[in-house]
Amino acid sequence: MPSTIWSGAISFGLVTIPIRVSSATENRSISFHQYHLEDMGRIRTRKVCEIDGEALGQEDIGKGYELTKEQTVPVTDEELDQMPLPTAKAIEIVAFVDRESIDPVRIADSYYLSADGAVAAKPYVLLRRALERTSKAAIAKFAWHNRERLGLLSVRDDALVLHSMKWPDEVRSPAELAPDAVDLDEDEIQRAIELMDSMTTDDISGYRDHYREALEELIAAKSRGQEPAQPAEGQAEQPGQVVDLLAALNASVQRAKESRGESDEHATVHEMKPRKKTAAKKMGKKAPAKKAAAKKTTTKKTAGRKPRSA
Repeated sequence: MPSTIWSGAISFGLVTIPIRVSSATENRSISFHQYHLEDMGRIRTRKVCEIDGEALGQEDIGKGYELTKEQTVPVTDEELDQMPLPTAKAIEIVAFVDRESIDPVRIADSYYLSADGAVAAKPYVLLRRALERTSKAAIAKFAWHNRERLGLLSVRDDALVLHSMKWPDEVRSPAELAPDAVDLDEDEIQRAIELMDSMTTDDISGYRDHYREALEELIAAKSRGQEPAQPAEGQAEQPGQVVDLLAALNASVQRAKESRGESDEHATVHEMKPRKKTAAKKMGKKAPAKKAAAKKTTTKKTAGRKPRSA
């Protein structure tokens, strides 16, 4: 069971649910140390006072807010802990919303909430079932690490999950990033939708971090004094420049279907502009008749010519 990183209670109206908080995720990234290339000596970061140049330990370091370059206001951990916050030891539910109405950009870290003791079991299950039945999520406020935060309470399997959220003024507007207006053909939109349909899945549990796996293999090989494996030819192909968007979409649909083991003789979303193609076929059938007529006319004209005098 993951370790408890915070304990308190969920405040649900007049209902109090004692809970323990543990992280819902873990960092599996491989981290590196810095070292001196010449002698492999470890490079460490030291915290040094800029006045006397002394290297300090964590016990010698305090917090302070810089009003000006000449004036800093010191603030102690005790003063921060004694601030009159109603959410200091509680996750206070302030509202309920439809789960789908929350902008994913505002979601940050996730934490599992477990019932703390037998007395917490019934109200814990009560809140969980109410959220499940209504498809709602709870908006909550809580205080961690010396600041008040906004959170979202939802259900995952049989557990309550707390997602920390960004405050509204912490989310930047994407208005400046949107591209200029472009003209899109209906065929292009329809092909993009069919590509999305061909790539739709209900299970993403099979995806793995291939970079981390390759990095582990590299470290293992070098630790045994071996050269790391070289990538196979064509393994690191760079995507080419998309010239024909429709062709790229059709090729993508074909690749997606092939990856699923689906057979598709045509392997395209649909034929482009079928009416024009039909018309072209009809014109192609009439073409020989026109040539024959032209030949007949030429023959008649030749026959009617007078021979040139010598």
